[in-house]
Amino acid sequence: MRTINKEQILAKAGHVVVLKGGTSPEREISLLSGEAVAESLLRLGVQTTVIDVGNDIANELQAAVPDLVVNMLHGQGGEDGVIQGMMDLLGISYTGSGVLASALAMDKVKSKLIWRQIGLATADFVELHDESDWDDIIDRFGKAVVKPIYGGSSLGIAIVETAAQLQQKYKSAMNFEQGVMAEKYVDGPEYSAGILGDELLPTILLETDRQFFDYEAKYIDENTRIICPVEFTEKESSYIEALVRKAYQSLGCSGLARVDFMQDSAGDYYLLELNTVPGMTSHSFVPTSAARIGIDFDELMLRILDFELST
Repeated sequence: MRTINKEQILAKAGHVVVLKGGTSPEREISLLSGEAVAESLLRLGVQTTVIDVGNDIANELQAAVPDLVVNMLHGQGGEDGVIQGMMDLLGISYTGSGVLASALAMDKVKSKLIWRQIGLATADFVELHDESDWDDIIDRFGKAVVKPIYGGSSLGIAIVETAAQLQQKYKSAMNFEQGVMAEKYVDGPEYSAGILGDELLPTILLETDRQFFDYEAKYIDENTRIICPVEFTEKESSYIEALVRKAYQSLGCSGLARVDFMQDSAGDYYLLELNTVPGMTSHSFVPTSAARIGIDFDELMLRILDFELST
């Protein structure tokens, strides 16, 4: 990755406001990400204010007068273009993708349709509703993954093999009030790759003894294994790099993001989703990946600031 100048970045940073919390189902992870980011900024000597986002966020931001907002809001309200649109109206600079890219990436159906249109591989899928033909979907997919369309942090996700299970898990996922989809199950390893502008971080391989990489595997299970670097062939590395870049560029993303994908038993890769506000706890995928190439948490934050202050 390119060389950065710490002193120049800090001189330009000014007053940085970190947004965390919010009201989405991903609030608890957002609180952890926000705290980790704020602690890093303070270690670096950046003037930092932290806001736990509530209904008065517009007034709080205007009163804070930030030079830059670091958005650590995960999920609806923070990752879907809503907070981005508000900050655009207020004339406030912020990290990450803008309104349209955030909205597209948050909507798994819309992002998959775009990827499919430009020839990027993504598993077959269908939106679910009360009148869905559960038997037909299972006949088509065999094994399927039920997931909220707009959710993150693997909340509400379940693997099903029968029509009865599909209908039951659809109803459970509807509790998140985000719309629900079923995706053809891809039997193989799951990967994640961070990207910051035109620079890629090393891909990580995720391993768990659980049925799949669910919320518990990500945030609770101490037996979860994150392998990095991954031993890809030169051909595989080139393909994955192009896949990640195209997925990011096709949605119009900016700043830091994370692309998740899987590989099936035939060796083919399939995009799962793109996260425009990836987790930033000390154990999150992006900081873990960065650390493998000698970029510690504080340097990663400097690189995020440098990107936003230079564009």
